[in-house]
Amino acid sequence: MNKIDKVYKESSRPSDFAKGYLGYLKELLDSLDIGPLDQVEKELEEARRQGYTIFVCGNGGSATTATTMANDLGIDVVKKTNSERPFKIHALTDNSAVITAISNDTGYENLFVNQLKIHYREGDRLLLISASGNSANLVNAAEWFKARGGRVIGFLGFDGGRLKELCDVVIHARSNKGEYGPVEDIHLIVNHILAHWFQNKLKIHP
Repeated sequence: MNKIDKVYKESSRPSDFAKGYLGYLKELLDSLDIGPLDQVEKELEEARRQGYTIFVCGNGGSATTATTMANDLGIDVVKKTNSERPFKIHALTDNSAVITAISNDTGYENLFVNQLKIHYREGDRLLLISASGNSANLVNAAEWFKARGGRVIGFLGFDGGRLKELCDVVIHARSNKGEYGPVEDIHLIVNHILAHWFQNKLKIHP
C-alpha cells in the first residue's frame, strides 16, 4: 500500500486526509536532494544565453507541468524582466493536432521524438517530466536526443525508472510507486523555484 492510500484509511474526513497528505508531502520535500538544482540552472542559463531551445514534455499531469514551465520560464520572464534574451522554451504537449496525428498515425510512443526530428538543433536541451521515469515516448525522446549529443534534464519520481539512467541531470522526488500526486506537486514547486529565481535574476543581470 502506498502512503497516500494509508493516509486515506486513517482519515475520517477530508480535513484529516489533507493534514496527512500535506504531512507526507513535507516529508518528501525535506528529503529532496536540491543540489542538482544548481546544475539545472546552469543548463537552462546556457541555453538562454546561446539562444538554444529548451524542449519540455511529459504525460498526463506532467504534461500540464510542461505547459506551465513554458509559461513561467518563457512568457513570465519576458513580462517581468528587462532581459533581451528570454528563454526559448517550447512545450511539446500543447498542439492537439500534432499530438493526435502522431499518436494515430505512427504511435503514441513517437509523440515527442517525431516533434524533435522537426525542431531540434545542436545545443538544444530536453527537459522530461515523469513520475515513473518509464514512459515509452519519453524514453524514446531521451535516447534520440542523447544520440545526437543533446543534454537531457529529468524531473522524476518513484525510483527514477529508465530515465534516471538517461538524464544528465536529475531532480528526483523519491516516493513509493503510484504516488503521482505528491511527485507532481514537487515537480511543480521546483518549476516555481526556478521561475522565481530567473524572474529576479534577470531583472538585475538581463
